[in-house]
Amino acid sequence: MVNLLDLDLNGLQAFFASIGEKPFRATQVMKWIHQQGIVDFDAMTNLSKALRLRLKEVACITIPKVETMQTSQDGTRKWLLKLDNGNSIETVFIPEDDRGTLCISSQVGCALDCSFCATAQQGFNRNLTVAEIIGQLWLAEHTLRSEMEKDERVISNVVMMGMGEPLTNFNNVVQAMSLMMNDFCYGLSRRRVTLSTAGIVPALLRLKEQSPVSLAVSLHAANDSLRDQLVPINKKYPLNQLIAACREYVEDDNRRHITFEYVMLKDINDSPSHARDLIKLLKGISAKINLIPFNPFPQSHYQRSTPEAIERFRDILIKAGLVTITRKTRGDDIDAACGQLAGKVINRRQLNR
Repeated sequence: MVNLLDLDLNGLQAFFASIGEKPFRATQVMKWIHQQGIVDFDAMTNLSKALRLRLKEVACITIPKVETMQTSQDGTRKWLLKLDNGNSIETVFIPEDDRGTLCISSQVGCALDCSFCATAQQGFNRNLTVAEIIGQLWLAEHTLRSEMEKDERVISNVVMMGMGEPLTNFNNVVQAMSLMMNDFCYGLSRRRVTLSTAGIVPALLRLKEQSPVSLAVSLHAANDSLRDQLVPINKKYPLNQLIAACREYVEDDNRRHITFEYVMLKDINDSPSHARDLIKLLKGISAKINLIPFNPFPQSHYQRSTPEAIERFRDILIKAGLVTITRKTRGDDIDAACGQLAGKVINRRQLNR
């Protein structure tokens, strides 16, 4: 059976053509699924009875199942979603006065092994399907709407910053993001969908050709020797290649936006000299810098930079003309803060040893 949640508009049109239906059925069904939150074919009242019966024979709409849900003292919500073979992923909703941001996972675990990230310590199992990626948005959006008794959109921003490296699950992530921005689905603007990457340079350049979304680059160091330790993929795609790709990503399109993420690790990357290195590295790039206080997790050997060190670092960057903010830590009491997502991952690399 075809899971219709796996299909974008083109895929859904092709599906309906394959069962002898007109292409306009695709937009009707997309609206039912994504805008109305309807997964029962019998409730899709503008479809003929014969078509509804046919859909029940050949298709399904399968949403990830909720294993647990936690709410932080600050209102942050975290879902643990059950997948196959004992695997689970985590999805986080962060409410603010002027926006509601959903942090979505793209993989079961992560293979990049960044030393300060809880997800990386879980190992890697597999890529998520389109249905499992967009299903996180479907679940959060329609759960929150029903609780708030609201018809309008609750989630205004999506960040692909959950478990996994989105650019190593390129096709499924790009297809899911196209559904997020489709007017028949969630209608998010390109500025409100952000993909976070540790720097898979060839895929980053490919992304420019296929998707208009904003970019967040997990930088965390401004010299190769330190970044090799923190973000091992840097050994394959060093900073000169990554920064050149970032420049190309925003070239000739002022609607594209880049944010550089920089986790603040005590006595590791938080000195004034590190700040000055960052200024040199990003010279001439129109971008924003997010300073992220490190969020501890079990077995981590790093410590969070002191508030004084973070403020000093930020002030040096601002004085040099770089737009810089310190990200407020949200949801750390339920391990939902940046870098803390772990889920349940059956590490395929260990199984294959």
